[in-house]
This record gives sequence, C-alpha cells and structure tokens, in this order.
Amino acid sequence: MPLQINKTIAAIPVYPAASTYAFGGLLAKLASNESPFSPHPAVAEAITAAGHNVNRYPDPTGTALREKLASKYDMAEEQIVLGNGSCEILLAAAQVMLEPGAEIVYAWPSFSMYPHLAAMTGATAVEVPLTEDHRHDLPAMLAAVNERTRIVIICNPNNPTGTFVEHAEIERFIRDLPRDVCVIVDEAYIEFVKDAVRDRLLPTAIDHDNVVITRTFAKVYGLAGLRVGYAFASPHFKQVVDVVRQPFSVNMIAQVAAAEALNHVDDVTQRVFGTLAERDWVESELHGLGLPTADTQANFSWIDLGGRDEQAIVDGLAREGVIVRAGSALGAEGYLRVSYGTHEENERFIGALGGLLG
Repeated sequence: MPLQINKTIAAIPVYPAASTYAFGGLLAKLASNESPFSPHPAVAEAITAAGHNVNRYPDPTGTALREKLASKYDMAEEQIVLGNGSCEILLAAAQVMLEPGAEIVYAWPSFSMYPHLAAMTGATAVEVPLTEDHRHDLPAMLAAVNERTRIVIICNPNNPTGTFVEHAEIERFIRDLPRDVCVIVDEAYIEFVKDAVRDRLLPTAIDHDNVVITRTFAKVYGLAGLRVGYAFASPHFKQVVDVVRQPFSVNMIAQVAAAEALNHVDDVTQRVFGTLAERDWVESELHGLGLPTADTQANFSWIDLGGRDEQAIVDGLAREGVIVRAGSALGAEGYLRVSYGTHEENERFIGALGGLLG
C-alpha cells in the first residue's frame, strides 16, 4: 500500500537540474551558471584547515561570516541572513508568508525555483510574462498585486534571460506597493552587471522592512559546491525565517570558505572582468551565427534559436561534450541558456554550435 502523501506535494514541480552529471569524458560544463574558476588558493587552504574540525557542529548563527558581510556592506549584523544557498532563504520566506488563499507574483520565465514556493505552501502563483525584449514588466507586475499578494520577486539580473532592471525602476515599484507585501530582489548575478550600480539598492533594504535582497557565493566566488547564500533584510524577516529552518543549515566549511573569500576582492574583480570579456566575445560570435540574444548582464546568454529544433541542438552539443540548458526546461521553448566557461570552452561551444547550424 503506498504511503499517504500531503496533497500539496504532487503540485511541486521537479527542479530542472542540468544533465551534466549524466555524461562522461571531458566536458564543457556550460549549463548551470557556475564559475569555471576554482576558488582563490587561500579559500582552498581555509577549506582544508576547517576539515579538521568537522567533528563539531557549525556556528548556528554564522557569526564570523555575518560580521564580515555587515562590515563589507555597511549593514547591521541583524540585517544579514545566511542560508544553505539563497534558495533556502526563498523557501523559508515562502513557508512563513504563503498559505492557501495567498498569492506570490513573479515574472516568467525566471528562476526555476519560484514555482516551488507557491506549490509547497498551497498559495497561488501569478506569473507575469516578460516583455518582448525579455525584461521584467514592472507595471504589469504591479497591476497583478492585490489584497491577497504576500510576496513579489524580482530576479535581477533575470535568470534565464540575463536582463537587468535599473534600480530606480525597482525603487519606484517598491514605493507603489503596499508596505505589507514583501519584495524579494534576487541578485544572484549582480556582480556581473557592467555599470557601477551593484549596491545601489541596498539602502532601500535598510529603509523598508518589506524589502529583501538575496545574493550568493555560488557564482562569482566559485563556491557553488558548498551552498552558501545570504540576504539583506529587516531583523524581523531574519527572525521569522530562522524559526522555520533546521538548525546548523549552513555548514562549517561553507561558512569558513565564504568568510575567507571576502578577503580577496581583487580576485573577484579579476573574475568579473574575465567573465565580461568572455560575454562580449560569445555574444559577438552568436550574433555572427545569426542568433539573436537577450541583453544579458549576467554570466550567461539567452539565445533565440529562431524556430530551430531546440532538443536536436542540445543533443548535438552534448555529443560534442558541450552541456547547455534547453529553454523548454526554463520556461520558454526555442531557446538555449549557455553559461560562460573558460575561453577554450567557449570556443568549443561556438565551434560545435556553428557545425550544427551548418
């Protein structure tokens, strides 16, 4: 006789994980928006040293890491929330704010985790289509807000399109919202934005109790395998999300590695510049192949295949050892999302794609 399962579980979609792990041999892993670069050597040394202490539980409050983040961004420690990846913070926010009858508003296509938030809580997801140029339609999102809305999410830059909403537009959007609606600005890729606006929205998180800004060490810091994210939020938000999470959710090695990574700003800057150079090169090559792309400000391209067979191209690239993401798995059929790797990996991708296009 089968187990009796909570009815809401059946509504939760399966996260569309990349197929990278199913292939062997030398791969160009361009499917998961990871950094192609290993952590700074000092971070690797800190990880090794911390390994000798894993017989002890980690600091449940992440004191050292929160202190460093607070100092770096001129925030109070009480406004720093840590998570087992920024996904854990999103899931916890849903647990404390959503329920049957409540609504969550977000753009679509966007980060594949967002549909989970409504499904796991019995709330209603209101998905607002992106504009024709793959951007958030903030006026339409505002019009979708009503008395049942508890959360609005703005993914900026947006995953999977890479498009960016200017912070002035977000600030106007926040001012027009009821103060009891939580606005989560997901900035997982903010370090890759070219303009010097990366931290311009942070004062809004300080001044508005309903604003949460999430970030991660998974991308530019090269710590995807350790799963550590953080958020800037009100002390009240931190208090309520901490209640619903398991204790010790951010492991010791993740805390140590992230804290050490913050000591190496120059390394991060070099990674960003290197990624931006590869972004310009890949985008230029794609356009040379006659493939339009969204105006990306992230570490990946969103490629319009122009009616070509999406799965055939994904499979063809895989046969050449190049792993990318199909748009249909991310909310829009007929596209590819391709992360930037090393220059050699990017050349391999462009060469394989050009061969498939004939």
